[in-house]
Amino acid sequence: EAQEGAAGLGAVLQASTSFLCLQASPSARSFQLDYEHNCFLKDGAPFRYISGSIHYARVPRPAWRDRLLKMYMSGLSAVQVYVPWNYHETLPGVYDFTGNRDVEAFLDLTAELGLLVILRPGPYICAEWEMGGLPAWLLWKPDIILRTSNPAYLAAVDSWLHVLLPKIKPRLYHQGGNIISVQVENEYGSYYACDHGYLQHLLGSFRALLGSEVLLFTTDSTGAQELHCGTLQGLYATVDFGPGSNVTEAFGAQRRVEPKGPLVNSEYYTGWLDYWGEAHASTSAAWVARGLEDMLQLGASINMQALWVYHRYMFHGGTNFAYWSGADYRGRYKPVTTSYDYDAPLSEAGDPTEKLFAIRTVISKFQPLPAGPMPPASPKYAYGWVALRKVSAHPEGCTAPAWHCSPAQHPSLSLQYADLMDVLDVLCPSGPIQSQFPLTFEALKQVHGFVVYHTQLPWDVPDPATLGAPPHSICDRGYVMLQKEYRGTLERDGQTTLHVTGRAGDSLDILMENMGRISFGANTSDFKGLLGNLSLNSRPLSNWLIYPLAIDTAVQQGWPHSALPKSSSGGRVEPAFYTGTFETPGIAWDTFVKFPGWSKGLLWINGFNLGRYWSCRGPQQTLFVPGSVLHTGRPNNITVLELEGAPPTALLLFLDQPLYNRTLGCSTVATE
Repeated sequence: EAQEGAAGLGAVLQASTSFLCLQASPSARSFQLDYEHNCFLKDGAPFRYISGSIHYARVPRPAWRDRLLKMYMSGLSAVQVYVPWNYHETLPGVYDFTGNRDVEAFLDLTAELGLLVILRPGPYICAEWEMGGLPAWLLWKPDIILRTSNPAYLAAVDSWLHVLLPKIKPRLYHQGGNIISVQVENEYGSYYACDHGYLQHLLGSFRALLGSEVLLFTTDSTGAQELHCGTLQGLYATVDFGPGSNVTEAFGAQRRVEPKGPLVNSEYYTGWLDYWGEAHASTSAAWVARGLEDMLQLGASINMQALWVYHRYMFHGGTNFAYWSGADYRGRYKPVTTSYDYDAPLSEAGDPTEKLFAIRTVISKFQPLPAGPMPPASPKYAYGWVALRKVSAHPEGCTAPAWHCSPAQHPSLSLQYADLMDVLDVLCPSGPIQSQFPLTFEALKQVHGFVVYHTQLPWDVPDPATLGAPPHSICDRGYVMLQKEYRGTLERDGQTTLHVTGRAGDSLDILMENMGRISFGANTSDFKGLLGNLSLNSRPLSNWLIYPLAIDTAVQQGWPHSALPKSSSGGRVEPAFYTGTFETPGIAWDTFVKFPGWSKGLLWINGFNLGRYWSCRGPQQTLFVPGSVLHTGRPNNITVLELEGAPPTALLLFLDQPLYNRTLGCSTVATE
């Protein structure tokens, strides 16, 4: 099939041009389209690049150089880089370009290592990132319509572009930098609005802020409707498709909107993402390498001219730390896992894979590779078992360091914990908001994380009564507690009713979790929390106290290690925090943490939010812990927020390799 596609593509090329891309007259530093010869020109000479995607927001800053160097040594000439708007403008007018968010430092590092950049600054990026990179605070604006000519949306976009693009302009290729092209929007043809006025506005803004020389382009899938709605005169139209696509048809679709110019596949998928509760996605190294060789061979058969460009999405995926993972909606809500390994050529931890070496071998047949060896995998360490929380220096029956103790050597360890409902004063220091009916996260101006909704039973309920929510009003998971005892979970597109009993005045609390806003399609206006009122036997509940929780702020300030009120032998079944410490044996290497017997929650180490775990649903069973977040010579503080039930013996297991592919499909727990 690939050979037939290559032969068919040759026919497309012959029909679209009568001659090959020839040497053009040399010029000053420039990167341009040559419509006459259907190619790119770099400094006046025909040029083709092989590129791969890396998302700096998914890679800890100390690892940027390692990942980029491995991409360079793989034979890539360019990297493709998204800029997530919401990662930088965290609140309206509040910008963060420091530390892991220092996009200028990242771009400068690509230039230092000799890599060109294809920049994709949005304002919408998809990328399976929270809300596709759009800030959730946009939804605070009444009647806003995202990704359209809506005045409120355009005002926010313009304000952002006036901050971002001046940082980009001096790094453009013709200005002496290494950014050869800039994408405007992303796969806009797949959005319902089809607002060419919006694209025209973006084109004007990009030109005003970046100048007339920079190459601006769009990317869309190959459907006729997508290319109609996603393209605009003045923006070079490219397409994306994977190894299973018909190459002739795909590039033929591009030719229908761009009769002349280079053929460009802006996203050729090396793997795929994972969703909670589904199998780990993977593609064979041989299949990906064969597809690459077929396409490169096609180029070689026509004198290796720049008649198409090859881009690998993703070359390195990384990790959705904290709350940055997005979600899809494909008949139901599908949140993305914390790992963004993507079965990419570089693994989540940045290690070269069999797929990388297969790709590198293919590239070496068509162009020289950089001199020198491929940098090795980063060292990993299995720190072993860690108890939450040790009461004494050594668990009973274990005299070895904590990381060497096995579960059998941890009989009924005591630990320290705090029920979440007992520490609302710490997690919501400003106090609750009173409302007759529930308010959404957006109405509360809560971007990520959790909100507690508190009320009381209005009458005695001696017989089981149905606690229920209207359709589509649980966004995304609600942990229900009656008199602070966990009764079960309500879930988006899942269980939306529970049976409860109690007495008038009993406390009813629902801890609502945002699992990530939808990042693709028509549903990116993805409001969170309780979107409708709960009812008891169809009678609406009222008089709510609502607590927006600032958990990360508390943890980063040292809580709860400074004060945990209770000790327990484990086995708690309500949302609670658990803490522990461990010391590394003089090294701070990358590691992976497993949660034996735990259900679902989040993990912080030394105040750094490593993301969500969901052991009982899978497929991901471990969280990646970069060595850069660990301390040597002093204790590492661990904080776990377990939402549904900790094991009787609360232990974590640190491994030297990840576990991705175990889908258990746990059902929602409900008690009556």
